[in-house]
Amino acid sequence: MDRLVDIARTAMRGSMARQTAVANNLANVNTAGFRAEIVNASTRWIGGPTLQSRAEQVDQVIGADMKQGSVVQTGNALDVALDGDGFFAVQANDGSEGYTRRGDLKLSDSGLLTTGEGHPVLGEGGPITLPPADSVKIAKDGGIWIVPQGGQIDQPQLVDTIKLVNARGSVIAKGTDNLFREVNGGALPTDPMASVTSGALEGSNVNATSALVQMIEASRAWETQIKLIDTAKDIDSGGASLMRLDG
Repeated sequence: MDRLVDIARTAMRGSMARQTAVANNLANVNTAGFRAEIVNASTRWIGGPTLQSRAEQVDQVIGADMKQGSVVQTGNALDVALDGDGFFAVQANDGSEGYTRRGDLKLSDSGLLTTGEGHPVLGEGGPITLPPADSVKIAKDGGIWIVPQGGQIDQPQLVDTIKLVNARGSVIAKGTDNLFREVNGGALPTDPMASVTSGALEGSNVNATSALVQMIEASRAWETQIKLIDTAKDIDSGGASLMRLDG
């Protein structure tokens, strides 16, 4: 019976991993630029000094659905939507370089340009900081033009250019902080062909209806494994009863 219980246990763990990923997708259905996580199940043999006769199910997030989300016009000068399959370069919490599609940019009190999640946006020389300005405009190539306070509106100044990258030819993976990174720890080069649309915002590509169905399926799979464990218990109890019979 231990094999039956062990199979059910690993399947339950897989159902939990799937529910976690789907729950994260549902929680970010309204997050700008969010990419739905994809969970994959694989087999891992249990090693030891004897014959490898058992395997367990391993479920993990292996990537994300890179399908583009819907783009809506907002009219906000700091909202930008990426054209094509590029990424914004940002500074992660650990100081490393990460990549995101989230374009709801904001200015902190100190003038630091960040994403809506709070990650500093990277430019040609590091995190972008803007001086006080009467207006800010982001050009097609990611260039940030401002009219300084008290300046002439017909004489904007280029402050910095957002680092726009593309993962073509590289392997990237999504982290638990919702940022993508180059799997070998490197940094992606600037893509001179990348462009953005100012005053627009790309939404999440999560299909809420599909995600709800996936959550129901994962919950039912969990319940099935619980029933399997109960069945194993009944079989084991029945066998023990037979062994106790007299004669």
